[in-house]
This record gives sequence, structure tokens and C-alpha cells, in this order.
Amino acid sequence: MSYLGLDIGTSGCKAAAFDHTGQLLATASQAYAIRSPQAGWAELDSVEVGNACLEVIRRTATQCGSDLVTALAISSQGEAFTVLDAEGRVLADAMVSSDSRATDLAANWPRTFGEARLYAKTGHTAHPIFSLFKLLWLRENRPDIWSRAARIHCFEDYLHHRLGVTPAISLSLAARTMLLNVREANWDAEILTAVGLRADQLARPVAPGTPVGMIPESLTQSLGLAPGAIVVAGGHDQVCAALGVGAIRPGMAALGSGTVECITVAFAARVFDLSLQQANLCTYSHAAPGVFATLAYHLTGGNLIRWFLDEFDQEPASPDAYTRLLETLPGEPTSLLALPYFTPSGTPYFDAQTPGAILGLRLTTRRNEILRALLEGVALEIGINLDLMQAAGIPVRELVATGGGAKNERWLQLKADVWNCRIHLPRITEAGCLGTALLACFAQTGRSLDSLLTEWIQIERTIEPHPQRVAIYEKRRASYRHLYAALQPLTPQLFPHETHPNP
Repeated sequence: MSYLGLDIGTSGCKAAAFDHTGQLLATASQAYAIRSPQAGWAELDSVEVGNACLEVIRRTATQCGSDLVTALAISSQGEAFTVLDAEGRVLADAMVSSDSRATDLAANWPRTFGEARLYAKTGHTAHPIFSLFKLLWLRENRPDIWSRAARIHCFEDYLHHRLGVTPAISLSLAARTMLLNVREANWDAEILTAVGLRADQLARPVAPGTPVGMIPESLTQSLGLAPGAIVVAGGHDQVCAALGVGAIRPGMAALGSGTVECITVAFAARVFDLSLQQANLCTYSHAAPGVFATLAYHLTGGNLIRWFLDEFDQEPASPDAYTRLLETLPGEPTSLLALPYFTPSGTPYFDAQTPGAILGLRLTTRRNEILRALLEGVALEIGINLDLMQAAGIPVRELVATGGGAKNERWLQLKADVWNCRIHLPRITEAGCLGTALLACFAQTGRSLDSLLTEWIQIERTIEPHPQRVAIYEKRRASYRHLYAALQPLTPQLFPHETHPNP
């Protein structure tokens, strides 16, 4: 028997199957495109995403031979939701994290509801990234869709629907909607009433690793799964990836380098702290049962490399284009200073208006220096978050890399130097798939999570920070803080109608 993890990302989905010892048996992936019908909008066709997910499940499962997949779980991007009518038909494209159309609602609605009350209930502070404000936008701007909305699903529970089981949603993913009361682990009645929703329009929130339902025989046959295969609750992609590299203890965090740059830090208990609230650092459920987490993230991450490739690369695109481009990075810090706000920012500022900038350009500046400066900017932005966590008594001493960015050691070395923190490279970097497959195994076999983590996760090597470069970046951090402080007040004057383009 084997266990499958499905990871539903912003630009594509992937599935991986593992045997009972955590050995990778098979994997498959499929891309899909973000739609941008207007500036600031970023959408996915939910039917296309669902079809792609079923296809990668089928392609993965059919490669497993006699080790048939008996349980699967889903790691999902946060915030995006799919609206279904009473017949289960999709009514609109899903607004993904970087969609910024709800910026005004995120700024104004919490003042009426009560900002402190909203944080105390949800463990999150307002940002247009969250489903709550996208739902308010839909209610105000698309009453034709809102009036027909029978069910509203994030991608985890939407896939449950597509797999023929009664949808449930993991607590971690439910929390990313800002509709969940994280203290009570259930939908918050006051917030739902204020938005105009009913709890029965949403999937039931459950703890990670909870069995959700048995997939119908017709689907197990067409997908190549074992008869009686079950679906298990997974979670938000960042915490699932943290589980998939074993980052569930204090002091160790997961570094997710994908479309979004994100660090996931675990807590033993819920933390509601004023300093975290002011830094927009959330508290919500981890993918490890009974554990909690916070996220430091910047919405400009790997999408910055994609933009650079599209606009400035002189060679034809190829599967190894990212690796080829990153191998051209200078080995030493640049003399440039970049503010990487190519999308709305994440923590700690939640700034949806200030645009990106590069300072220090000369006629002698080379293309690869600009790329390194942009990646330095992303690392410096995350570094501010790490400093804030340290001040709040949540130190991050070690990181474990996940995602596509974990495959490039030159990029990881840059981060280790900026943060003065060692970075571990696990044997399997597609940690979202591994983390959810691990939950599927946990649910079906009853084995302890600790024993599974010990057996399934191995660290292959560690990147140590370089002392001389660390010293340079320690001085650069103060300059970076000053850069944002200087440019942010200029935005209303220089760019009065600024709206971030989509990644």
C-alpha cells in the first residue's frame, strides 16, 4: 500500500506517492495559468485546476504498481475559493492570494467590525489576500453570483467535492479565510453574519489527519486508486510543507521558496501577542495536530525570477531556465539596494500600494547584479520579520528548505548569509506532498506522528552562513529599512493611482 499527497499551488499542481517507509514511488505535475482580466486581478479557472489535480492523481497512482494508493490528503494554496451553485456548477474563477481587488475593503471593513475583535477571533490581521475581503468584494460587485452561491470551497474541499466525498476543510486552511474562530476551531458566527454567509455554505472544519470519506468505486477505478481509498484532511500548503520537513518544534522553521517566499514557524500553543499583531504575524493551526504556527511571507518570491526571465532573458525558455539563470548570480553582495514590491507585500507591512524600486544603478551595472539585488531585497524583507519574531521571543535558529527554490544552493546561500542562519536541505524537497502523504499514512495506520517523521524525513546537507557576507548584510539591513521608510510616503504623490500588476 502507498499514500499520496496532492499539492495545489498557484501556478500548478503536483502529486507524489510514498510507501509505508516514506520512500518516493511516483510523482506527476501539471501547470495551469493565472488569468488577469484587469489590473490587480489574479484568478484561476477552478474547473481547470480540478481537472489537472485529478489527472496528476491518476498519473501518480498508476505508476505505483502493486503498492496501490489507499489514502490521500491535500495541501492547498490559501485564500482562493470556488463558488458553486446548488447543482455543483462553478460560478466564477477563484481569486488567488495576489489578487488585490479587495484592498479598500480590507482597509475599511475591519474598522466597522473592530480590528482587535477580528484579530482575537481569527489570529490574523486584515489584508486583501484573505478570503473574507474577497467574499465581501464578490457580494458588493457580483450580486448575480452571490445570490446563487450554494457552496463556497477552498481548493482542498473543492477537490473533496471532485473526489466524491462530503467536503471538509482542515483547520489551517479554514483559518486562512479569516472566517474561522481559531480559539473555538469553528466558523465564527459573528463574522459569517457580518459577511452574509451561513455555516452550511462552507465545509466542516476538521483537524489535520482526520479521515474525511471514502472515494466512490467508480472514481478509484478511473484514478488507479485502491478500492476503498480514503481522503484525509491535509491543510494550508505552508504548514503542510513545514510538516513535510519536520519543522514542528520551536527554533526550527520551514523555508518555502515558491511563487511566494514564506517562513513557517511552529508554536506549542496559541500565541496572541500585541507585537505579533502589529507586525501582521498570524497565529493559526499547524498541519501537525495540536501544534500552532505563524507565517512570515512576501508575495514577491519565485515569481520575481519568472518576471526577470520573461522580460530580460536572451535565451529561449527551457525546463532548466530557472537553474541556468540563478547560476549566473554574482557570488558576492551587490552594491545595489532593491525594494522587491512587485506585488502587494506580505508581513510585516501589508502594503498593497508602494511599488518596487532599485537604487544604485550605473552604466556599469550588469544584468545578473540586478537579479541578485532583487533576490537580496526579498531576503532582507523576510529578515525584518525574523527580527520581529526574535523580539517577540520566537527565535528562528535553523531553517529547512522546501519547494522549487530548495533545489538551488546559490540562492539558498544568499539567504543563509542575509539571515545569518543555517539552512538544511532535506532528501525530498517537495515537502507539501510528503507532509500530506504523511498525514494520510498517520490517519490510516494509526502510527505516531513522531515515528513517521523520524522514518520519512532525512536531511542531506546543510548550508552554513558565510561570516564575511553576513557582516555586509548586517549593515545592509538598516539601509533597507530606511529605503522602505523613505519610499512609502512618496507613493501617493508619485503614483496616485498605483495598482500592483499581477505576478
